[in-house]
Amino acid sequence: MSTRKSSASPRATPRTRRAPRRSGPEPVRLGIIGLGLRTEVLLVSLFAIEGVEIVGVCDVRDTAIARILDIFKQNGKQSPDVERDYRRLLERSDIDAVLVPTSWNSHLPIATEALQAGKYAGVEVGGASSTEELWRLVRAAEATGVSCMMLENCCYARNEMLVMNLVRQGLFGELIHCAGGYEHDLRELACMVEQGNERALHNRFRNGDIYPTHQLGPIAKILDINRGNRFLSLTSTASKSRGMQLAAQRHYGAGTTYGDMPFNMGDIITTVIKCANGETITLTHGIALPRPYSRNGRVQGTRGLWVEDAKGIYIDGISPSIVKLDVAGNPYTVHKWDPVESFYEKYDHPIWQEYRRQEMTGGHGGIDSLALRAFIDSVRAREETPIDAYDVAAWMSVTCLSEQSIALGSQPVAFPDFTDGKWITRGRATGPWAL
Repeated sequence: MSTRKSSASPRATPRTRRAPRRSGPEPVRLGIIGLGLRTEVLLVSLFAIEGVEIVGVCDVRDTAIARILDIFKQNGKQSPDVERDYRRLLERSDIDAVLVPTSWNSHLPIATEALQAGKYAGVEVGGASSTEELWRLVRAAEATGVSCMMLENCCYARNEMLVMNLVRQGLFGELIHCAGGYEHDLRELACMVEQGNERALHNRFRNGDIYPTHQLGPIAKILDINRGNRFLSLTSTASKSRGMQLAAQRHYGAGTTYGDMPFNMGDIITTVIKCANGETITLTHGIALPRPYSRNGRVQGTRGLWVEDAKGIYIDGISPSIVKLDVAGNPYTVHKWDPVESFYEKYDHPIWQEYRRQEMTGGHGGIDSLALRAFIDSVRAREETPIDAYDVAAWMSVTCLSEQSIALGSQPVAFPDFTDGKWITRGRATGPWAL
């Protein structure tokens, strides 16, 4: 994908309404499309990043606009211009990039239009409804040379980056299998269909892994997906659906319209992905049953592995092991985990080493800040983002492909090659935010 500066022109006469900027380095000028709770969290990080101006925001809801403007005021920030049609933001010549924390079904169409207008797009996480909308995004990025980055903050989580560093230094040997997922008790939130809750509506009508990227993103980077490797095929299987219905009955009462409303989404969705280089990936989606939160991370090679829920790493020949005798006197080895924290001093990823020196702040323990800084620095340099349109397409396609596999009785479904073969020769990304 090209990283040249875009020559794409907006469809209408650009409008510039901002006051003259101060002298010094040019700031990155952002527009934000969609002003829900996710935007409020992003602002915590954006306000702390130097060299960023939020010049325009967009939403169709007066209440959301008023709340966001109040947050700007409370933080002593200049109020941005307000639009109710996102296309007005895309027409403006004083906006370099847009963030798109809108509803799931609108992420990709808006991001595609942003690229076509010459704006970098930072799109929030979720899953695609079809491969066609992903192809449109990829073609727009290729045609304009403008990059789209999924703001998948988990790619910058400390332990995931530590494991990436251990893998690339050879301590895990050759990678064989990875696992992850999204297991989060969201029953009380996701059963509220009558309030138009987005997750509730998706769980009501769909059956597939609708939220795959939190652990798939880091795994894909560790496995060099789209850069020497790719996803080949997947199979998905859905369990019965019970958890959401029980939660709805508790919330609304049995015998009521919403209390007895069925949900299509299986309580547990299990997806198995086969990669071109032979690795397998297991993803688990489960938000309808009681359990503590987990992304279920696992990375396993011929020499060692990391398991998130064990909070441990085991490396053959390095981690502790004890030889014991069974009742017949035969020796056997008991392997023990090393705490993940014991690897920080020597193997912490360079991005996290710098992060701790600067004492950055932001949402989700700072990983929002890291993802946003990576995006903003790419916009400033007019370079490709560390998570690019090919990554967005591959990761988000899991949703619609898993739906197809489940509908076909868990049959294998092939991944499109969104790179058109370029994955074979593409090297790893470079730069300070490269993954």
